[in-house]
Amino acid sequence: MGNHDALTNQDNGQRFGLTGPISLAGPAESDVIKTRELENYLQDAGLYESQEEAVRRQEVLGSLGQIVKVWVKTVSKAKGFNEQLVDEANALIVTFGSYRLGVHGPGADIDTLCVGPKYATRQEDFFGELHRMLSEMPQVTELNPVPDAHVPVMRFKFSGVAIDLLYAQLALLVIPEDLDILQDSVLQGVDEQTVRSLNGFRVTDRILRLIPSIQNFCTTLRCMRLWAKRRCVYSNVAGFLGGINWTLLVARICQLYPNALPNMLVSRFFKIYTQWHWPNPVMLCAIEAGSLGLQVWDPRRNKMDRLHLMPIITPAYPSMNSSYSVSPSTKCIMLDEFQRGNDICKAMEANEADWDTLFESYAFFEAYKNYLQIDITAENDDDFTAWKGWVESRIRQLMLKIERHTSGKLLCHPKPGDFSDKSRGFHSSFFMGLQRRQGVGANDGQRYFDIRGTIEEFKQADVNRYTLWKPGMEIRVSHVNRRSIPNFVFPGGVRLLCTSKVTWGRRQGSEPTVSGASEPHKLCEAKTDLDGSDGRQKRKRVDGNVEIDSRHAESLRPCGEEFREGSPSMSSSVNSCSIKCDSMDANNNNSGKTGIPRDIPYQNDQTESSSRCNPPIDSLPAAANISNSKEAEKLALEKKITATKEGASVGTPINSSNGAAGPSNDSYNGGVEELVDEFVAPSSNGTSFPPAAQRKPIIRFSFSTFVKASG
Repeated sequence: MGNHDALTNQDNGQRFGLTGPISLAGPAESDVIKTRELENYLQDAGLYESQEEAVRRQEVLGSLGQIVKVWVKTVSKAKGFNEQLVDEANALIVTFGSYRLGVHGPGADIDTLCVGPKYATRQEDFFGELHRMLSEMPQVTELNPVPDAHVPVMRFKFSGVAIDLLYAQLALLVIPEDLDILQDSVLQGVDEQTVRSLNGFRVTDRILRLIPSIQNFCTTLRCMRLWAKRRCVYSNVAGFLGGINWTLLVARICQLYPNALPNMLVSRFFKIYTQWHWPNPVMLCAIEAGSLGLQVWDPRRNKMDRLHLMPIITPAYPSMNSSYSVSPSTKCIMLDEFQRGNDICKAMEANEADWDTLFESYAFFEAYKNYLQIDITAENDDDFTAWKGWVESRIRQLMLKIERHTSGKLLCHPKPGDFSDKSRGFHSSFFMGLQRRQGVGANDGQRYFDIRGTIEEFKQADVNRYTLWKPGMEIRVSHVNRRSIPNFVFPGGVRLLCTSKVTWGRRQGSEPTVSGASEPHKLCEAKTDLDGSDGRQKRKRVDGNVEIDSRHAESLRPCGEEFREGSPSMSSSVNSCSIKCDSMDANNNNSGKTGIPRDIPYQNDQTESSSRCNPPIDSLPAAANISNSKEAEKLALEKKITATKEGASVGTPINSSNGAAGPSNDSYNGGVEELVDEFVAPSSNGTSFPPAAQRKPIIRFSFSTFVKASG
């Protein structure tokens, strides 16, 4: 289902994207060689499935298609329809996402959509009857319904193949086998959940029609997906970017460089998005207003759309922002990773780095000195699967609450995925790195960040409202420092005390020819407890950064200790609460070290104009004639940036319902500053968050524990 009729769309003379290309340059011999090296790297990384697995996936999809047909007939009978309608009752299974694009890897889940008639409801029939049918099948395991998600989904494994099943309830009495889901008419009379569910399939097909070379696009997308996973920034649930987001970003680069090979496209990906002036949107085509009156992404009219930090707009009607979950913290982290990737690609052009350097895994548990550990348990496998899915979907809310209650002074880095302690049944842990935001000093008079109330609010307002809660479903949130990270998070359960691998950050310091990559969130401990020299003194100093109030020391527990038994309303303990800030200026600790990027401001009277992002690439017409040289490409890029700096407005083109594109009199002309200022100072209604009861344990984080651990 991921097959394509052609590998290129260039032959029809179509122009791709809102603007012309930045460069029409074709590949040089070196690009051909490096692209071949990249393809070999991806092959060695195991990104391509075997023929046996491909056949098994097709068999699973065929079986699933038959199951939903039986399901819809069962529903029609239960609702008392006559024999003719029961015979005509039908439902379809279609795929979208990475599987339809052909960029899925071994073991990857299949994004599937069930299309059903209007009488087969989502809550009662899809999450009710179909869920019951699947739960009784021996080949179905890890069945986890998430009906309250932004896009309701049922996750499970069918004969070992992971499935994410969405449901679209169309306003049709009978679903024809040859239904064209791309027609806007299928959206008529449906609810918002159905619109969002249909959007995945419609967007995937639209993307394939808007790129010049499908083959180059797929290779580049495989590369960027692998890079994002290695660098811990691949997760829509955690507030980063998910599969559709990376797909749209790569597709836009392919439009701007239609003749480039994947080697060049990867390099230009980082080059473009390190200069992108967020929150200007990334769009593959103009937004269509449509004729059905459905809401499209439009910050001119929709106040909530102005709050989006990194809008990446889907190309199919109704156009939506696919990256609504990005937070200030995750945006900051991703921009730093883009900068790192850009620096490495520059070094690769000078033969000073290779693909291994770019794809180096992010050492999350070495990056920060302080973490939040969220432990969950349940009494059986089914309860645990459901509970874990729910808690994971809410962790982003904890991050947003911490950002809001600390006025953006604490940067939170949620680790995508979970870790299980095999010695304990039905247990998983999620982790979140904590770091004092760049530029926040202790001279502002705030010595403590008390997050006890924040965590308690997260549990009561977000986690505890789980409608399918059962006794035994427990959650515990605690603070752990880097040296106390449990061993089960490391490969093989063994924590390496030292490493001989030279990371990019450490290599930078010794190679002045390579421009410094700015990673304020990456706190590598090259010279503290990971360095054998003088390790004892430095470890002692690190330990001294975490002070535990002696009055509450006895209430703290080791990470591996069992949960405290509680009431049926879900017991939990909160061990990390109050953060103490020294008067030490953290910036002084970085003298002589690798340069740190400009701060991302988070105050009412600041804008994002001081950040490293240059004005938008995508907001001005491209040069009409452009040569095939790097100098011409650079000139074209600079002309766009210069023109924007001189006052060009940023518009969001919207097509009218008749399909005619053109400028709109009320097109959004607000710059980055206008949008950012409405979000970066979240309202707290003028009142501070009430402190938690003093009987709870207090852990005081020294401000020095939130600075770059480089000495």
